[in-house]
Amino acid sequence: MISGLIRPNSGRVILGGVDRTGAAPHLMQRAGLGRSFQITNLFFELTVFENLRLAAQRLEPMRRFLLPTGKSDRALAQVGTLIDRFGLHAKIGELAGTLSHGEQRRLEIAVALAAKPSILLLDEPTQGMSHADTADTANLIRDLARNVTILLIEHDIGVVMDISDHIVVMHQGKKLAEGVPSVVRADPAVKSAYFGHA
Repeated sequence: MISGLIRPNSGRVILGGVDRTGAAPHLMQRAGLGRSFQITNLFFELTVFENLRLAAQRLEPMRRFLLPTGKSDRALAQVGTLIDRFGLHAKIGELAGTLSHGEQRRLEIAVALAAKPSILLLDEPTQGMSHADTADTANLIRDLARNVTILLIEHDIGVVMDISDHIVVMHQGKKLAEGVPSVVRADPAVKSAYFGHA
């Protein structure tokens, strides 16, 4: 609902002080929202560079959209920044479909950042990852949060508790608890719902 894929029946989505409730996903992106998906959503037949380059095209003014991609200075500069930040130099020419699961998830986060959003929605970014990849991704998210607001949906409670400043616990579609990690961890309702004991 926040990203615009589903229109809410009630409530409001405010982004940058403007009511964006029910706005289409492309309008939410234009307003500064980036997102990743629970199921990896990349162009698997394109290279790492091409996935990033396509996503960064949003940074170019409309009047430059029909120019050759080599003249897209803003997009190319952002691709270079993301390749550096995500350590993708060795993978730049590889097809996204040939990357490991962990590498694909990291690439998807880079793609979501390509348009320089002010808020980034991450849906289960560590799903299906090894312990090492999960730890690397948690460190990456912690680092990214210095420059962009992150709204994280995650079932790995350890990751959530480790990297979050503020947590909202949902249970069967309703808010169960909210607060800083130490308060949420000690909440009896959270313990009962997620750990099986009060």
